[in-house]
Amino acid sequence: MTLRRTGLAALLTLSIVGCTTPNSFTIATTQKIIQHERNKADLSTKVFTLESGETLTYAESNATHDTSTINATDAEPLLLIHGFGGNKDNFTRIADQLADYHLIIPDLLGFGDSSKPDTADYRADAQAQRLHELMQAKGLASNIHIGGNSMGGAISVAYAAKYPDDVKSLWLIDSAGFWSAGVSESLKNATIKNNPLLVNKTEDIYKMYDFVMYKPPYLPKTVQAVFAQERIANQVLESKILEQIVTDNVEERAKIIANYKIPTLIVWGEQDQVIKPETTALIKELIPQSTVIMMPEVGHVPMIESVKDTAKDYKKFRATLKSE
Repeated sequence: MTLRRTGLAALLTLSIVGCTTPNSFTIATTQKIIQHERNKADLSTKVFTLESGETLTYAESNATHDTSTINATDAEPLLLIHGFGGNKDNFTRIADQLADYHLIIPDLLGFGDSSKPDTADYRADAQAQRLHELMQAKGLASNIHIGGNSMGGAISVAYAAKYPDDVKSLWLIDSAGFWSAGVSESLKNATIKNNPLLVNKTEDIYKMYDFVMYKPPYLPKTVQAVFAQERIANQVLESKILEQIVTDNVEERAKIIANYKIPTLIVWGEQDQVIKPETTALIKELIPQSTVIMMPEVGHVPMIESVKDTAKDYKKFRATLKSE
């Protein structure tokens, strides 16, 4: 998240100090920065217990949606799903630009503040089922819109294929799961033990940001180091999850989306080193009704790298649904 915000200057003096070993001060300051961003986007953090006993932590917009005063489309839930190694705060910056929608932004099982069971199924169908359980419990399972980045895109496809009558639109942001398009050059020699998406030591997260993003927003290394410790602590589980998702192909499920003619917006960074931009051609072939937007000078996470343009494109897409 970009930290060039009024009111954060005092907090960011820690970046000048230059200590990249997390301590109580840098951890507390990082938490304050994150909470500031959530507050700015008017998001509250909540916890839901699944039938399995595990918990999902999620952010939800606080605004009350009164369908008597705004268009009903704007009141429909927008479920936003983060990618591998991410969490709900991957969407916090753009949430501020999507204030017209009822946002539900979970930490997927295995990530963020949600439960991290060692032996769970982390493939797209299983994650989609958990999210559906959450949406059902909130009374929001019908007439929803879904957006997902990377692994979250694959889960979005799985969700729509499992519950096609409930999903009004899809927003696929540099989506994983369309593996027959081939692997990017940057990851051809990657292994589970040697992968730029995994964080084994603090220095790995500095390299990862440059790998995942073409022009990373400013983030002090002190804050990155705090994030690195969270990833390092979860590294063993993340390795297991990565093994599951790299073979989880959602292409057959995409055909269900085509059959149901679910409106789909595909957004892709032209400089994505994680998943080939050419993947858009395959998705367009599988989901003919989809609209494709390529973003120049953007990498794998447009909703972080190019917040305003990504939000603007999505709102234009949603506007087209109102006229159909």
